[in-house]
Amino acid sequence: MTTAMILILSYFLGAIPNGLIFGKLIWKKDLRKFGSGNIGATNAWRTIGKSAGLLIFALDFLKGALAVVLAQHFIGTSAAMILAGLCAIIGHTFTIFLKFHGGKGVATGLGVIAMLMPKVTVIVFSVWLVIVCITRYVSLGSVVAAALVPILAFVFNDPKEFVLLGIVAAIFIIFRHKQNILRLMNGTENKV
Repeated sequence: MTTAMILILSYFLGAIPNGLIFGKLIWKKDLRKFGSGNIGATNAWRTIGKSAGLLIFALDFLKGALAVVLAQHFIGTSAAMILAGLCAIIGHTFTIFLKFHGGKGVATGLGVIAMLMPKVTVIVFSVWLVIVCITRYVSLGSVVAAALVPILAFVFNDPKEFVLLGIVAAIFIIFRHKQNILRLMNGTENKV
């Protein structure tokens, strides 16, 4: 496979709307019509339940991880792995199957960094978990965790291109949470 083929495949892999598919298939609910209207794990958790949230989180995580693994297997360069991961995140966020509307990229992004920076992943996931358990705000945990990725990648002396990926992914994910940030500031953000 060529790099271009891997990147296209990664986008379409990321674009699979797991929340919509499994919400309808298993729980007979269209997530777009409940809660925030988002097809991601957080809305599934809030509107359907923990099992739905965990399943969709795991499936969305796997999309990012698999994109990186495919690039590693078929191309073998850091650049290809990073670009494949970014394509999966973009696919998840702007899925062609839902008129370019999708999730916020957190679980898929975590899958990407798990394959590239496992130490960073363990720390940011732990920080996310602590913040969510204490505050009950998933969005706050996600924004803080995203911001930590490039900082920790730099601290652990990961390759410069991984630090750059962390910066790009953090900006992207934080931007996708702009409405959540406004609600957090106004005290109107939903809790889990």
